[in-house]
Amino acid sequence: MKTTLITSLALAGWTAAAAEPQTNGTVAVRDVFSAGADFRLRQEIMDNLPGMPGDAYSATPALRAKYRNQIRIRPRVWFAAETGPFRLYARVADEFREYPTLHTPREERAYNFPDEVFLDNLYLEGRGLSVAGLESVDFRIGRQDLMEGGHSIYGLDRIIVEGTPTDGSRNFYSDMVRATLHFDAAKKLDVFALYDSGRNDLRWGNSRSRGRSLNCINMTDTSDLDEWGGGLVYSQNAFDGDLPFKGYAMFKRDEAHTTQKPAPRRVSAKERTTFGVFLEPRLTDNWDLELEAAQQVGRIVDSGRFAGGTMAHAAVNYRMDALRTYRPTLTWATTYYSGDSDRTKDGAADRAWDPVWARYTQDSEMLVYGSLYENCRWTNLIYSKLRFSMAFGPHHALYVYTGPMFAVVPDGLGHADGGGDAFKGILSAARYDFPIRLAPKGAEGVDRFEVFAHVVGELFNPGGYYESDKPAFFVRWQVDVRF
Repeated sequence: MKTTLITSLALAGWTAAAAEPQTNGTVAVRDVFSAGADFRLRQEIMDNLPGMPGDAYSATPALRAKYRNQIRIRPRVWFAAETGPFRLYARVADEFREYPTLHTPREERAYNFPDEVFLDNLYLEGRGLSVAGLESVDFRIGRQDLMEGGHSIYGLDRIIVEGTPTDGSRNFYSDMVRATLHFDAAKKLDVFALYDSGRNDLRWGNSRSRGRSLNCINMTDTSDLDEWGGGLVYSQNAFDGDLPFKGYAMFKRDEAHTTQKPAPRRVSAKERTTFGVFLEPRLTDNWDLELEAAQQVGRIVDSGRFAGGTMAHAAVNYRMDALRTYRPTLTWATTYYSGDSDRTKDGAADRAWDPVWARYTQDSEMLVYGSLYENCRWTNLIYSKLRFSMAFGPHHALYVYTGPMFAVVPDGLGHADGGGDAFKGILSAARYDFPIRLAPKGAEGVDRFEVFAHVVGELFNPGGYYESDKPAFFVRWQVDVRF
C-alpha cells in the first residue's frame, strides 16, 4: 500500500510537471524522452565461507562445507522523460543464475527465465527549484537507489547502503521521499523518509521467485519484514572547504516479523534512533582524515528492553606525489562496531551496533554470502586495514587491502559453545577494474555502447574465534555492457 502510494505520487507529480506550457517552441521527442539498458554477466567461485555454527542459520553449514561456483546474469532496462527541472525515471530488472556444482536436482539449479522481473526504480525528481529564503531545493520521490557512484547517498556508507544481502545485493533501492535544501554553496540539509517491505507486489515471476524476500535481514526471514523511518543530514564545507563535515539523526523501526530456522519464531518489533557526526579534515595537499562516530538509543518493543549500539571510524589517507596522475593513495583505517554477548537470547537487551540500512558489507562481498555476523551486516567487530589504491581513468582502477579483525565481546556466533578467542582472522582483497570500450563524451545512438569489466579476489584466514581454521576464498570476474 505504501509502495503504491509513493509511486502514484511520483506519476501524479510528473503529469503535473509535463503539463506545464512550453515557452521555447516545439520540443523534439529525443529532448524529452530517453531510454537504455545494461547487462551484467558474472561468475563467482567461493569456498569455506565463515558463518554461524550448527544449523541455526539456514545455508551457512553448506557454504562452510561446499565449494560453490555460480554464473549470474542481470539485464536491466530504463526509461526517462525530462522537462525543465523535472525528470521521471523508471527501471525494471531481472536476474537469473546457474549453480552448476551444487548437489541439487537440475530443476532447482537454474531458475526459469525470466526468473523474476521487478520494478527496480520509479521516481520523479526536481533539481534547482527556487524557494524563498534558500539558494535552491532538490527533491526525489518514489523507488530509488540508495547507492550512487559506488557509495551510499549522503556519503554515509556505514549507515545507508540498502540492498538484498542474501541475494548478492542485486538491487539497492528503497521507496523513499527526500529533499535537499541548499542554503548556499557550502551548507545544505537533507531530509528523508523511507519504507521497505519484503513483499514487493511490483514484480512478476514464477512461484518460487515470488517467495524470495527483497528485504530480508538474514536467510531465515520470511517475506513479512516491514521497516520504515527517516532522518536529517546536515552537511557543510567549513574553513574554505578544509573541514567538510556531516551531522545526522535518523529514526528506524523494524516491524515484528517471522524467522524460520531452526524453528518458526516471531521476532519483536525494534526501534532505534541514531545520532552521528562524520568529519573529513584536509590537513595538507597530501594528508587528510576521516573521523566518524555514532550512538544509537532505542528499544525492543515487546519487552521494552534497551536496543542500541556504538560505531566509531578513523582513517588516515596519504596521497602520494609519485605518479600523481594516477592518484595513488595509501590508507590506514580502523572501524569499531559494538557487540553484545546476549544478542541471540530472547528477551535480552541488544547492545550490538545496528547498521540501520547498511546491508552490504563495504569491505567484503564474500562475507555477505557467508553472512559472517548472523545478519549479513557488520557488527561486534574491530577491523583495522591497510589499503592502497590507484585510479587510471574512467572504469580503470586498482585497490588492494589487508588487515586483522577482532570481536568486541564473545557472542557465541563463532563457536557453538561461545568459546574461542577474540581474534576473528585476517581479511585481504584485491580488485582491478578496466574498460574495454568507453563511449565518447556526449555520445548518442550506437556510440553510447560501452563495455567494462573487473576481477576481484578475497581471502579470509580465520582466527581462534571460529571453529574452523580453513581459509575461505572468493573470486569473481564480471563484464558490464551499457547502452
